[in-house]
Amino acid sequence: MGKKGPKAPQGNMIIGQSGGPTVVINQSLVGAVLAARNWKGLIRKVYGARHGVAGVLGQDLVDLSEVARNKLELIAHTPSAALGSVRKKPTENECRRMFNIMRGHDVRYFFYIGGNDSAETAHIIYTVAVDEDYDLRVFHIPKTIDNDLRGTDHCPGYGSAARFVAQAFMGDDMDNRSLKGVKINVVMGRHAGFLTAASALGRIDRKSGPHLVYVPEIAFSEGKFVSDVKRVHAEHGRCLVAVSEGITDRYGRLIAEKFISDVDSHGNKQLSGTGSLGDYLAGLVKKGFGRQSIRVRADTFGYLQRSFPGLASQTDITEARKVGEVAVEAATSGHQSGTISMIRGDGKSYRIRYKVRPLSTVARHTTHLPRKYINRDGNNVTRAFIEYAVPLVGKLPQNELLTGRKVNPIKT
Repeated sequence: MGKKGPKAPQGNMIIGQSGGPTVVINQSLVGAVLAARNWKGLIRKVYGARHGVAGVLGQDLVDLSEVARNKLELIAHTPSAALGSVRKKPTENECRRMFNIMRGHDVRYFFYIGGNDSAETAHIIYTVAVDEDYDLRVFHIPKTIDNDLRGTDHCPGYGSAARFVAQAFMGDDMDNRSLKGVKINVVMGRHAGFLTAASALGRIDRKSGPHLVYVPEIAFSEGKFVSDVKRVHAEHGRCLVAVSEGITDRYGRLIAEKFISDVDSHGNKQLSGTGSLGDYLAGLVKKGFGRQSIRVRADTFGYLQRSFPGLASQTDITEARKVGEVAVEAATSGHQSGTISMIRGDGKSYRIRYKVRPLSTVARHTTHLPRKYINRDGNNVTRAFIEYAVPLVGKLPQNELLTGRKVNPIKT
């Protein structure tokens, strides 16, 4: 599990949730809360922070110590963040305020469920505690549908979101077979293409869509895009496209910057929640086909990918619960801080082990879809990606194509 420090202290615990919600983020919450109950000699009270760091700063805390287990289990299978989430990135002064509030509540254990920014927040708070010579155990519990955290094979939340994307494309492929034309689907992913790549997991034959997959890791050429679509359409009489919302040109500029001006709380262009990119790409295709009458449509999956109930991956459910449990186990067994990473075994069967890594390995930085998972032309995924992602998503529904011997026509 990694390097251990002094014997774990006695005190209270705070847990919070941050960033974009997922289908399984509450599994991590409940896993940690129930694990804490096994350490009543060390963890006296378990407090939930409403809306993450905003709840700590505002002292909007709820006592989770006596919430019935059967209710917690129902919460675990409920999508989105049960405590409420937050996009706030606190300053160092705010982190110092949070530390003082925690010390005032006799908090000795702080767990923060989120992505790389959440890990950075946890790291700053831990640094303050060390400076103050206060034994505060601080752990980041990983979560993100983008699957872009460093130092881990994959992230809780990704498998279920990827399952949604895969099944959505399975249905859309059948729709596109029925009413042929060009269909473009825009998928979440500002910097990493893992979620868009999952669109390929439900293919049933070589004619299945998506026929083209575009991710942020490869520079996007509008001219090549139109050429690719026309080539596929000429071959199949149709074309289904998956494209990341974060595609950029060869200079690293977002394609969406041409028509999106709104920014989020971190100053980033607000890519989700708008169909502008899909409409723009559909317009390029229509222009490319000229006077040829082609049915062209575009959809943006948007926020539905994050918290859609009923499509959670069983692997994701199990692992999201486990990272919460492992974080508490690490904190109470002597580890002073860290993030929980998942390490995949080398064998043919899928196996994961859990490891405590330093908070600094995750804080601020992200990773990308490896080049080996993208084909040479930069417009599709490889078999290596399919093999990587299948265990995370689980078995998908099976589509079937209707075939039969063609009836000979009669003379009229």
